[in-house]
Amino acid sequence: MADTSDKAAKSSGKMSLTTKIMIGMVTGLIFGVFANQVNLGFINDYLINGLFHMIGTAFVNGLKMLVVPLVVFSLLTGVFGISDVKLLGRVGGKAFGLYLMTTAIAIAVAITLALVVGPGVGFNMEGVDVSNVKAAEAPSVWMVFANIVPTNPVAALANGEMLQIIFYVIVVGIAGLMLGEASAPFVAACEYMNDLMMKVVEIVMAFAPIGVFCLIARVFAQQGIELFLPVASYVAVLTGALLLHLFVTLMLLLKVMSGLSPVTFIRKIRPAQIFAFSTASSNATIPVTYRCVTERMGVDNSVASFSVPFGATINMDGTAIMQGVATVFLANVYGIDLGLSGYITVIAMAVLASIGTAGVPGVGLVMLTMVLTQVGLPVEGIALILGVDRLMDMIRTAVNITGDAVVTTIVAKSEGKVDLDVYDDPTAGEVDGSFEIDPEAEKHLAAIARHTD
Repeated sequence: MADTSDKAAKSSGKMSLTTKIMIGMVTGLIFGVFANQVNLGFINDYLINGLFHMIGTAFVNGLKMLVVPLVVFSLLTGVFGISDVKLLGRVGGKAFGLYLMTTAIAIAVAITLALVVGPGVGFNMEGVDVSNVKAAEAPSVWMVFANIVPTNPVAALANGEMLQIIFYVIVVGIAGLMLGEASAPFVAACEYMNDLMMKVVEIVMAFAPIGVFCLIARVFAQQGIELFLPVASYVAVLTGALLLHLFVTLMLLLKVMSGLSPVTFIRKIRPAQIFAFSTASSNATIPVTYRCVTERMGVDNSVASFSVPFGATINMDGTAIMQGVATVFLANVYGIDLGLSGYITVIAMAVLASIGTAGVPGVGLVMLTMVLTQVGLPVEGIALILGVDRLMDMIRTAVNITGDAVVTTIVAKSEGKVDLDVYDDPTAGEVDGSFEIDPEAEKHLAAIARHTD
């Protein structure tokens, strides 16, 4: 679908969309740091908190606008295209197991690294206000499983309740398969709507360089360097743990469990990582992650349509790493020795919380308060790291969606659902960010519409 136009773009020498987005991110970072240093009123009022805030918010809203219809129609076409419902069960089981395994590995690596470096030792608590931090409550794991079944599918679709949407769409898809030939018009309509939504994704992504520039510029304009100095050791260890998991742990898993090239994977997942870093939202990045794994890596829709939104909901490698490092940091700050049993509890709690807090707003804070309460650390200590959490959230979201894509690719490869020619082709699925309407097609559709009237 997109390959012909992509090759044409390459031959015409047009800059790829990924390059444009990276330029937008770098220039946004530079401008944001500059704006923070000069701190001029009109720049903050009219650009940072005015124009940039408006464009950035509109861009993120545009991404979120795509999520529900894209998940619905891609998952329906995926279910219809499987022709074997047992495959869906295998895909779901493998994805669920791998997501929990990567989360456990992530937090174990984070705790080990933090214990070696020792962030927070000798931290001065003087002048830190911890009075406004309260423990957040999360639903039990059992209620999360129970609530996967929606009482009102329309409300689930309207509110973006991803687990409920996935469950309902799979049930509808299986029912459509049971009806056999009678479902043919519905299947054709779903396939058309899936293609249509992918075109809408292209339209929204054409504005990505501008949206990313505004989002990044605003974040770095608001985050002063003085916020990072008191907790520099925490930031350094957390960033190191996140990058270690992304470039070492996940890539080793990909190589060992699928045999695919990690270098190719990193190159092709880059657009989704940039989107995740810019928006700090796994759900908002679903359309970009889905497009990367299907069109850039050749993963079949029957796997990607389920595994990507499922992972965006329950896979929290980056968030788990933050919990591990934050727990060690706060234990050192308060001079509390958790011991081996305490850290094993942290690992277990993080894995369970990744399921139990699925879909809860502010999920990182919810999960961290659960962990701190369980091991007896003061929840108020979260105030120490709240100032830098926005930037850390951006990095860990990029790690989260990379984990989603790795698991999706591994599962697809195990089921023979990866087109290796697409995966190995460095230009497959690349776009230049432009979109156009064929004049002849436009005239033809206009003639059809007039004839219909």
